[in-house]
Amino acid sequence: MSKALILNEKFENAGDVVLPAKYAEINSHNLYLYVKSYLASLRANTARAKGRSEVRGGGRKPKAQKGSGGARWGSLRSPLFVGGGQAFGPQKRNYVQKINKKQKVLALSFALNAQGENGSLYTVDSIKVESGKTKDAVAVMSKLNQRDVLIVVDSIDENTYLAFRNIKNCYMIEKQEVNAYLISAYHSVLIEKSVLEALTKEA
Repeated sequence: MSKALILNEKFENAGDVVLPAKYAEINSHNLYLYVKSYLASLRANTARAKGRSEVRGGGRKPKAQKGSGGARWGSLRSPLFVGGGQAFGPQKRNYVQKINKKQKVLALSFALNAQGENGSLYTVDSIKVESGKTKDAVAVMSKLNQRDVLIVVDSIDENTYLAFRNIKNCYMIEKQEVNAYLISAYHSVLIEKSVLEALTKEA
């Protein structure tokens, strides 16, 4: 059974909270489908090449149909020529991969459960650095002793944002931004207790 480790105000271990047992029964394929859909939605979809009918020029037949002994050219904008159109070039397409709302919830639950099983899911009452200093935020990170951390808070205040924004191995988001991809992409997750309760309640 997976657990979230409870940290006190000094970010020291103060017990644990058990995640819902139904999380363990979720199929990992839900996470796979969500990540696939999420990454597809990030694609720029700007690759575009012009075909022979779209390239400027090539209106005049370059040489006579017969008599030259060579091939029969109809246009200098054929893919055979420099400056011609591209044959089978990339075109804009729809990369969207639909995923059901229930599957999104299942994927998030599975990701939380996986972090809990690895012992890398931490919860704390509040995550705030009132000084706004990066060294204070680094001190918090060093107590977790993790390679990288996703920090999930209910709302980000300016000083806390300033403290954490320049640390390369952590990323801070608000509750409405959390998703299964981010939860699974980081080696550990530090989440406020109110946010964790809301996420487990929604699931």
